[in-house]
Amino acid sequence: MLEEMGKAAKTASYRLVQLSTHEKNEVLMRIADYLESRAQSVLSANADDIAEARNNGLSEALLDRLMLTPARLAAIADDVRQVCGLADPVGQLIDGGTLDSGLRLERRRVPLGVVGVIYEARPNVTVDVASLCLKTGNAVILRGGKETWRTNAATVGVIQRALEECGLPAAAVQAIENPDRALVHEMLRMDSYIDMLIPRGGAGLHKLCREQSTIPVITGGIGVCHIFVDSDMAIAPALEIIVNAKTQRPSTCNTVETLLVHQAVAGAFLPALSQRMSQCGVCLHANDGAAALLEAGPARVVPVQNGELDDEFLSLDLNVVLVEDIDAAIDHIRRHGTRHSEAILTRSMRSAQHFVNAVDSAAVYVNASTRFTDGGQFGLGAEVAVSTQKLHARGPMGLEALTTYKWIGYGDDIIRR
Repeated sequence: MLEEMGKAAKTASYRLVQLSTHEKNEVLMRIADYLESRAQSVLSANADDIAEARNNGLSEALLDRLMLTPARLAAIADDVRQVCGLADPVGQLIDGGTLDSGLRLERRRVPLGVVGVIYEARPNVTVDVASLCLKTGNAVILRGGKETWRTNAATVGVIQRALEECGLPAAAVQAIENPDRALVHEMLRMDSYIDMLIPRGGAGLHKLCREQSTIPVITGGIGVCHIFVDSDMAIAPALEIIVNAKTQRPSTCNTVETLLVHQAVAGAFLPALSQRMSQCGVCLHANDGAAALLEAGPARVVPVQNGELDDEFLSLDLNVVLVEDIDAAIDHIRRHGTRHSEAILTRSMRSAQHFVNAVDSAAVYVNASTRFTDGGQFGLGAEVAVSTQKLHARGPMGLEALTTYKWIGYGDDIIRR
């Protein structure tokens, strides 16, 4: 089954590479319109997925990730329209020049070919990935989580209908609907058909892909994100940023999971933190030093457990750790971070620059929420993933990250001498 899908995707990619930007945008606009006009089929499938997930005991955080509402689906359709307005990188001249031999060289952006994406309980990923791949002339094979297989199937059905009505092969966007995990192992070895593989899931999935894939892999999406509160930071604006980073949407990978607090400001800052976190329903997982200053406040406080500093809560829970200084905060991030997103809250430009230079993450912020690590917020449109590695893409992966390049040489009947 997968080999046939791979062959069909590769054939479809040959058709997509010939499309103009105008033709690709027409397809995307048709997809956006169909997501709205055929919303009921997608929402009904999603309701069935939600009901089954709830019966299976999934947490509220995961259910939030699974859930589509009319407003969320409309926002997804609008994201597709926004991709239409983005500059098409395909065909872009990167650089070039004329050599002494007379050969004129150009390095030009081209599609990757076929992209494979393995993801878990995020049904919006189906549309985000499909729209970005189509905009860059790539075919895509999607393998969503078993929790959303009905939603993914219905969504891909809508996309394929739009493709066919625009005269393009439905195989340009395909979904593996069978939840059998053995198919993931088979997909990892489809290097004859898939040119790049993107796993969006937990550490176990990333490890599996790195170890067993014969396809180049881009890993990311695991966000053990930190905010460091420096000794000179004003309390009120710091709390606003922390509340946003923790509570705006706790189930996302750019949500802060650990708050590092300079011990010099802890006596004044932590009681104020307890007040705000109590109002937001956040449970604080504190180390010994922080717990002593938090326990008199109204927020729920529990001891931080082994492993919690190295994993995502994806819920209204926040680690709070006292640190001696900025270097101790940086050391903590190096030991426990996932190179996703980190922030410093400070009034010292020297400290800010030191933090930015020393922290090795895809996104580093000064006096801003980690929630900004997002393709839409970065002006890239919807993202395929947030890469936490360094090659060939890092951070939110937009259109450019879905291209490679080729060298093109123009001669006037010349030969190498």
